[in-house]
Amino acid sequence: MSWHDSEPTTPIPTNPDPNLRHRPEPRPYLHAQQQGAQQGPPQGPPQDPTFRPVYQGQAWPTERRGMYGPPPPPLQPIQPWHQQQAIPFGPPPSSGKKNGRVIALAAVVALLVGLIGGAAAALAVVALDDNVAVEPPAIGNGAAPRLRTGSVSAVAASLLPSVVQLKVQGGEDGATGSGFVIDGEGHVLTNNHVVSAAAQAGGKIQVVTDKGTTATARLIGRSPAYDLAVVQVTGLSAPAVQFGRSDNAVVGQDVLAIGSPLGLAGTVTAGIVSAKNRPVTAGGEGEISYINALQTDAAINPGNSGGPLVDMTGRVIGVNSAIATVRGSTAGTSGNIGLGFAIPIDQARRTAQQLIATGKASYPVIGANVDMQFEGGAKVTGVSASSPAQRAGLRAGDIITAIEGQGVTSAEALIVAIRAHQPGENVRLSYQRDGQARQVSVKLGQQTG
Repeated sequence: MSWHDSEPTTPIPTNPDPNLRHRPEPRPYLHAQQQGAQQGPPQGPPQDPTFRPVYQGQAWPTERRGMYGPPPPPLQPIQPWHQQQAIPFGPPPSSGKKNGRVIALAAVVALLVGLIGGAAAALAVVALDDNVAVEPPAIGNGAAPRLRTGSVSAVAASLLPSVVQLKVQGGEDGATGSGFVIDGEGHVLTNNHVVSAAAQAGGKIQVVTDKGTTATARLIGRSPAYDLAVVQVTGLSAPAVQFGRSDNAVVGQDVLAIGSPLGLAGTVTAGIVSAKNRPVTAGGEGEISYINALQTDAAINPGNSGGPLVDMTGRVIGVNSAIATVRGSTAGTSGNIGLGFAIPIDQARRTAQQLIATGKASYPVIGANVDMQFEGGAKVTGVSASSPAQRAGLRAGDIITAIEGQGVTSAEALIVAIRAHQPGENVRLSYQRDGQARQVSVKLGQQTG
């Protein structure tokens, strides 16, 4: 017999009072033959005052009297579930009656039904909306809600006023990118490949703040070697950022990328530092930059170039500069694939200071040419006269395998590792000559660009 073919049964009343175990055993059912009782249905056992027994679906007869007190009022018919009125969200209205036990029982039943029926849906919502659970939105109401310190919302709110969008036009070329204010004099740090078109005659740079204010900027200086540039806006009303230490960044720490990807100003994306000391080449046509980059999986797209990569204290630790592309894709179709790269702020800050002071920036060199196609190290193909490499005894055919203990697997890796230092520093090079491992100390030279 299936469940819908069975006859309805009347459950035996039970006493919900948890203190019943402290009372004497209930008396057997009493019949109408007892003294002072009339003929009628059998009586139930002693019950809690709030319990109302039912006999064959009907209330006790109105003339019923006895040891259990006056009869309860007639039962009201129960509406089918689809005709019942929905209970509004929030606390129920106060009726003045002590119905806490009934309300609690109804709430438990409703919760059980909801959990059983919606378990799969609840799990899906939690999985898809996990960030909302971990990172709640702004707390409070009104124009100035309170933000939890260290949250994505708080960091974004503090940095967005300092990040600007750049619109550059030079001749027939144009570009859009991002930048951020680095001091109280209106200096904005960005990428060289963003403003390189403006270096041509008649170039123009427009800066757009987070409030939509547009102003004209002038180019202060640029460094193709590091893919950095500084522009200045007179009377710019925007706060300067705070700098962090990229050397102190650790793999796995949370970071935000802020900028104008694909022209969408004021965009904030979240991720982590995926790796450090990634040798990356970037820059515009004819101007190749070698970056000892921070790698991040925060979404970075064309237009993010020049924007800040910040930690969860709101301090800038990098300048977003490049993204990896799928082999065979073109610049116009490339987009975020979770492999973005930022110039470490320790280097970017030194370069910005040089550009503001002199309009130019210097970078270290050893004065040796290397084979850009060779793998397994940096193979020296020539040494310049009176260069640091020549004074250190390097010569053509040597294969440089490490600098300051950091492995070198290619020519790009050697250039990037050298440019992570400063001119005048002494660095230790490990190399192989005729199959024998050697080491030498080289004092780095200097070039401008």
